Amino acid sequence: MDERRSDYKAFRTRLDAVLRERDPQRLRDFLVAEGQWPEDTQTDTEAALWMMIATSKALADQHEEAKQWLLTHGHEAEARAIFGERRNPGKNISRGGAKGNNKTTGNKQQVQRQQHSGPPSSSHPRSPSHSQNPRHNTHHR
Repeated sequence: MDERRSDYKAFRTRLDAVLRERDPQRLRDFLVAEGQWPEDTQTDTEAALWMMIATSKALADQHEEAKQWLLTHGHEAEARAIFGERRNPGKNISRGGAKGNNKTTGNKQQVQRQQHSGPPSSSHPRSPSHSQNPRHNTHHR
């Protein structure tokens, strides 16, 4: 598992470096060479580039520009999906609605825990191998 994680981190570092170049052809060549895209891909590489920039934590300084590009090039739905309808991030906190401080949500979660007490199921509705995936068990360390 650690090898795959370090492989992904190395890939992600290389990908972020390519994304910083903002060259759709360079991105396409990189992803094909890495085996992530087929040679004959019909993907809108420029749109993919900006969506990848928008979702990269390492490129947070370019998120606003990516959002504007998406909004002005016919990708409003993608921009909303990535960025949501964010207004002022501190606004919820000032109204007492900070995550984890919502009494209604807390009560709902407590009821769900009571309803689902007992050992976890060996299957998960979305993933039959849920219990076998070590990433799902990291909180037990």
